[in-house]
Amino acid sequence: MSKISFFIKSKNIKLAFYFKFMAKQKKEKGKASILNANSLSFLTKYINNPSPTGFEWEGQKIWLNYIKPYIDTHFVDNYGTTVGVINPDAPYKVVIEAHADEISWFVHYITKDGFIYLKRNGGSDHQIAPSKRVNIHTDKGIVKAVFGWPAIHVRDAAKEEVPSLKNIFLDCGCTSDKEVEELGVHVGCVITYEDEFMVLNDRYYVGRALDNRIGGFMIAEVARLLKESKTKLPFGLYIVNSVQEEVGLRGAEMITNRIKPNVAIVTDVTHCTQTPMMSKVVSGDIACGKGPVLTYGPAVHNNLLKLIIDSAKKNKIDFQRAAVSRATGTDTDAFAYSNGGVVSSLISLPLRYMHTTVESVHKDDVENVIKLIFESVKAVKNNQDFRYIK
Repeated sequence: MSKISFFIKSKNIKLAFYFKFMAKQKKEKGKASILNANSLSFLTKYINNPSPTGFEWEGQKIWLNYIKPYIDTHFVDNYGTTVGVINPDAPYKVVIEAHADEISWFVHYITKDGFIYLKRNGGSDHQIAPSKRVNIHTDKGIVKAVFGWPAIHVRDAAKEEVPSLKNIFLDCGCTSDKEVEELGVHVGCVITYEDEFMVLNDRYYVGRALDNRIGGFMIAEVARLLKESKTKLPFGLYIVNSVQEEVGLRGAEMITNRIKPNVAIVTDVTHCTQTPMMSKVVSGDIACGKGPVLTYGPAVHNNLLKLIIDSAKKNKIDFQRAAVSRATGTDTDAFAYSNGGVVSSLISLPLRYMHTTVESVHKDDVENVIKLIFESVKAVKNNQDFRYIK
């Protein structure tokens, strides 16, 4: 076993012991968690695995292997969207959905002296890049690199440059373009950050790509709860982990035309507005730890939203409200406006520091989103007619 493999294994063992200990502590305090050690081990592995937009398949394999015991069958489309199905022969179809891809970078230009300039793959934030460590994914394996940046000592304070796509660059320790290419790096190679999953103050899950692999985790846990509670659904349930949301909801657009669902409940993250430099006037008053966020907007079907709100109240799940003026900016829009109109709604998870490597979500919110999707699915009736006018 290599030193790196040993380190990763040791780290995962420590996290597994931590999760078991915390589950026991919660139980003793009378606040039993719906998550178990196996769930949280899956979460750690799933978050740590890179799944950049257009290259999601390794993460999809992890996700599918986890949910297989809880579903009847599954299928995967040409671009990698992965779907677990319960009751595949039922004509009435309900979707619960998240997206699997993470923002990343592409190698765009390699200079003669071996530095690398980039293009975005999704909404990657150029301002957080300097001094970050990255993995360049090549056919020869991972190549390590860093985002270089001039030292504070040599920068001209009067002409201070801010990071932009014109000046951020990667250094992989090479002195020429040929040396870079010998490592297997070429234009089009995808790049992800190294940062990994951690738990902050026993309160927050922190890591890169919680937007929105935490959503994939939550819908997988709904499938587990349905199986373990022996819930019998009268309709077909499609647990959908879509690709390419970060570049325009593309995976959802493709898969909704294949499934042709009657109902879609989508989960994604939304901005917590309680941290410095956030505007509640612009982004609403949303807080981590205060429950799922339910969105009002044209794509959100009000009768389905009412069913979700009633489920929250009935099961004493705290929730928050948000409004959008046009689009939700999530896969909800892709489902809602497909196939002549699919009854759709959005259950969001408050998140701090979106599109950074330290995205943070409150543990209680994660559990409550899972509970709310679970209870809402159970509340949907077979062949339920959600039309406003009948």
